[in-house]
Amino acid sequence: MNLQIANRLQTVEEYYFSKKLREVGQRIASGQPIINMGIGSPDLAPDREVLNALTSSLTHPKAHQYQSYQGLPELREGIADFYHTHYGVTLNPKDEILPLMGSKEGIMHISMAFLNPGDQVLIPNPGYPTYSAVTRLVSAEAVYYKLEESTGWLPDRHFLEQLDTSKIKLMWLNYPHMPTGAAASKELFIALVQWAKQNNILLVNDNPYSFVLNQNPTSLLATPGAKEVALELNSLSKTFNMAGWRVGMVLGNAALINPVLKVKSNMDSGMFYGLQKGAIAALQSSENWYQSMNEIYANRKKRMLQLIDQLELTYNPDQTGMFVWAKLPKQYTSSEAYVDNLLNEKHLFIAPGTIFGSQGEGYVRFSLCVEEEMIIKAIERFV
Repeated sequence: MNLQIANRLQTVEEYYFSKKLREVGQRIASGQPIINMGIGSPDLAPDREVLNALTSSLTHPKAHQYQSYQGLPELREGIADFYHTHYGVTLNPKDEILPLMGSKEGIMHISMAFLNPGDQVLIPNPGYPTYSAVTRLVSAEAVYYKLEESTGWLPDRHFLEQLDTSKIKLMWLNYPHMPTGAAASKELFIALVQWAKQNNILLVNDNPYSFVLNQNPTSLLATPGAKEVALELNSLSKTFNMAGWRVGMVLGNAALINPVLKVKSNMDSGMFYGLQKGAIAALQSSENWYQSMNEIYANRKKRMLQLIDQLELTYNPDQTGMFVWAKLPKQYTSSEAYVDNLLNEKHLFIAPGTIFGSQGEGYVRFSLCVEEEMIIKAIERFV
């Protein structure tokens, strides 16, 4: 059968980690002692209460039926309580919260809900590659705004003020930022909300890293007036070690949530009942949970910085999140070549900065989703 694929697939390639992790897996299968520090997939378990909530739900009479596209009312209420407690944001659980099968799903749903072919989308460089891929898949045009180390990896407000915004429909934000670990100030969010109002642009903040090595969780929606022009994505994947559960959410005013629901209801069904019950338990976690996770990540980061020092890379020790973003010495001109050399010579896999955009050239990213003893083993390979 000679069936031609859709033209939209000519605009994207297979996700870097999809290809590279396949290679890493093949190397491990062949006996190479690879230490994988490339991807941020939490290796720790969810809290016991979360697992208990999941397993005890399985005998519920409606556990295995189709579920509501909007999720259980008690899940939306749990999300509303979580946002009020930790971010100081008040949301109506009836129509301002939409549970998702992971926030990555939300990137596609939001784009399909608001973008037409030819619309322009502001995308951070460096930033999460999915923003660009989805923009191309819906035939919109990516317009990149540069983030630089010299300005703390924050948007250049002067650049935004000088932009022709006549075709710009949406701006992706991601703070705390991945891959750099930069945090946004309240002043920046205030300025961006005002700019979005003036230019009729939808802001979307992708916010899954608030609680990892971060003492001040923040939400764009806590900014005065933000709900008029903004949505926020969040996820239980990183904070609660539930990446494989695929539990996310999009939040904002009903007028912005309803178009996303219209897309979602035509593309998938509701989330499995047990996952929702586990998510409710996770959202009710005590402060002890966050403290215990951050103690583990802090210890790992301390060891990881020892490894990075051994490699003679430079970094900002105050960056947040579950990664360490580091700058290569000047003699290295290619991040991908550096990563491949490290993989071949030391059997250590890290992520090249270029997969996050051209502004990532000269940088690499280390994941803290690695047991401390494995980080120590990596250090020993350079002694």
